[in-house]
Amino acid sequence: MSDLSSVIIRQPVPLKCGDLAEMIRLVRSLYRLSQLPQYRSAVQSEVPPIAGFDPGHDSVMMGYDFHVTEQGPRLIEVNTNAGGILPSWLSNSPENASENVLHKKAPSPRRCNQLLETFAEELRRFRGDRNIKPRHILVLDENPSEQHLYPEMQAFADLFESWGVKATIADPAALYTDMSGIYFQGEPIDLIYNRHCDFYLETDEMSAVREAYRNRRVCLTPNPFTYALLGDKRRMVMWSESEWMKAVCANRRILETVQRLVPYSTLLSQLGRERAWQQRKELVFKPVSRFGSRGVYIGAKISRKRFETLPDQDTLAQTLVPPSQLTLPGQEKPHKVDFRLFAYRDRVFAVTSRVYRGQVTNMSSEGSGFAPVMVNGDNLAE
Repeated sequence: MSDLSSVIIRQPVPLKCGDLAEMIRLVRSLYRLSQLPQYRSAVQSEVPPIAGFDPGHDSVMMGYDFHVTEQGPRLIEVNTNAGGILPSWLSNSPENASENVLHKKAPSPRRCNQLLETFAEELRRFRGDRNIKPRHILVLDENPSEQHLYPEMQAFADLFESWGVKATIADPAALYTDMSGIYFQGEPIDLIYNRHCDFYLETDEMSAVREAYRNRRVCLTPNPFTYALLGDKRRMVMWSESEWMKAVCANRRILETVQRLVPYSTLLSQLGRERAWQQRKELVFKPVSRFGSRGVYIGAKISRKRFETLPDQDTLAQTLVPPSQLTLPGQEKPHKVDFRLFAYRDRVFAVTSRVYRGQVTNMSSEGSGFAPVMVNGDNLAE
């Protein structure tokens, strides 16, 4: 059993139907963009060799994060190993948060089956077998028991076991590979649900995973190929360059949607350090190679000393899009709010809101968590 109550917020967060429709439109547009040969070719010229290997499948648990403004939603970033779907479903029934994820109404068996089907589809595409099902899924992360969302990993393991699939949670250092596959404590693994944030498998501890993935001995999802196409923050620079986009995509609707919903993004090296400093109050600075809010600085609050330490080639300068706010019952000060859409390929199957305090998204701050989303009075967690 897995206790997710510490990351659950009871209060539903309102979202306009039109804003949700725009978010879904962008998710589908970016997926379709990522399938275009011209786009893929352009991306491959700028990524590490491991990201040039196409494993033949996509990535589970894609997350698209948005801030909502008076002018509509704006994409903040794309995640290829987004967490939070299970607490977002359970947020509708917080009294059940410590129960097995299949119990009662949180979430429904239909939602669980829909989620599990994405993992089955990944292995089918990887193996080219429409009837195959995973036998052993390993949930992978660095020191998983120390991660903030470790209870969700446990809940995923419970869900996989209820599906009749062996499930293990492990650090990559515990894995080894040979010519026949990749193993944990002598047990073969056919699918790795990758929550590790070494997206390009570059560290020594990921060497076994890298070798098994590169030699097609395991289905790794999410994987470097999809991360390069959509999750690498450098792609937001590409999406901001209208002439480049026109060269790789002839679909006017895709171009218009991306241009409208993706805030202007560029590298600090392209903008110029002095110009960036002068415009800092309208910008947010993000490291391109790190995840979540680590190393993110709001331009209006960054000191000159700290600003000078930002690396030119590895810092994204993005137009600042402030999050909306929500005052929770019994609270005087408002929390900040963003929205995450979970998708598989071009299908959105869950929406959650992240409620937090601080300069940037910080799910470990007091009172932070995942909250249900209300659209025109309908709770999307139901």
